[in-house]
Amino acid sequence: MADRPSRFSRRAVAVCLLLVAAGLPSRPQATSTTDTARHTVLRMLQLNLCNSGRAGCYTGRSMAVAAEVIDTEAPDLVTLNEICQGDVPALRRVFAAVHHGRGVVSAFQPAGDRPSGADTRCRNGQPYGVGLLARVKTPDIPGGVHRGIHPTQDLADPEERAWLCVDVDRRLLACTTHLANTSYRVALAQCGHLLDTVLPTIRGNSGSVLAGDLNLRVGGDPDVRSCTPPDHQRVDDGALQHIVATGGVTICCRRSVPMREATDHPGLLATLVIDDRPPT
Repeated sequence: MADRPSRFSRRAVAVCLLLVAAGLPSRPQATSTTDTARHTVLRMLQLNLCNSGRAGCYTGRSMAVAAEVIDTEAPDLVTLNEICQGDVPALRRVFAAVHHGRGVVSAFQPAGDRPSGADTRCRNGQPYGVGLLARVKTPDIPGGVHRGIHPTQDLADPEERAWLCVDVDRRLLACTTHLANTSYRVALAQCGHLLDTVLPTIRGNSGSVLAGDLNLRVGGDPDVRSCTPPDHQRVDDGALQHIVATGGVTICCRRSVPMREATDHPGLLATLVIDDRPPT
């Protein structure tokens, strides 16, 4: 589902159509990623685990269910919202086992805490924020992780929302964020700044994709499409989670993944087709 017509290569769209026609296997092999001279195909999974221990949606079961989903779906990229710092290495072990023998990188960015000037904390005392897992060919690219705190925040909310990006083999800048849930206008400003300013500044010649709980809806006031640039493509889970990609990255084969009421959001799984040809 795209917000506006986008100019993607006919070949990339054809790859997507072939994927849709073939259907997504229920348990893809870890070697299923297509890597050709012209295109790379990656599967991306967005999860909001509500695992701070402080929110009403906390069940204590979301990490176990997330591990099962990662093992079953074998995504190449996983973006994580509402997690504790220790959740990243725990899920990285599952992710690395799925991609046994291949390079894996992980990253975490805590949300800020305005009253203390330090990090927001989970109930277990660990920093709370967002994370990302990626399968890569070259895990030690210098400067491959980018992170920050959004410049616009809801001053009535002590939590300062954060963003996080990882450079995936210089082919794709993969990013995640969890935007403000106390003010739709603040969430819209954070979304616009990230897509219009932050990502274009750091992605270079590569495409980029942002996945996360944006706390904005299609048809809402404001509408999430208000912060999506014209040449970007977007899919969602029917509610607040979205995947947004720049030109040169085609999104297809989106579906929701049940989380068995372990959290208040489903997983959002999509296939990305990246045009590897140099820009003309």
